[in-house]
Amino acid sequence: MKTLITRETRRVSDDDAALDVAFLALADPVRRNIIARLSRGPATVNELAEPFEISKQAVSKHIQVLEQAQLVTRSRDAQRRPVHLNPARLESLTAWIDQYRLVREGQFRSLDAVLESSAGQAAPKAKDKR
Repeated sequence: MKTLITRETRRVSDDDAALDVAFLALADPVRRNIIARLSRGPATVNELAEPFEISKQAVSKHIQVLEQAQLVTRSRDAQRRPVHLNPARLESLTAWIDQYRLVREGQFRSLDAVLESSAGQAAPKAKDKR
């Protein structure tokens, strides 16, 4: 059987791969802490390494993983190379999560409505049995 791969299929596959890379990057607690720190503003590798009991090289490798996931960027500022949070990438992850959250919230609201109507119908029957 021949598989038809369209541009749309390839785009979805690329989007899925980008999501996988981003969520794998965020699976590590050190990288999540780095993201949390960068949410307060740019920082150098030395500044990011301060709270951890790991080498600066290890922190640098964590930053590389975050860069590959496009969650952070680096810039040049004279001798410094500050690391910056990429808010657009985080927003795209949030949007992906929100689409499922909104669906589930709608399902829960529908379930609540069914349960409320069932409870409203069951209450008069209980009074009749007394």
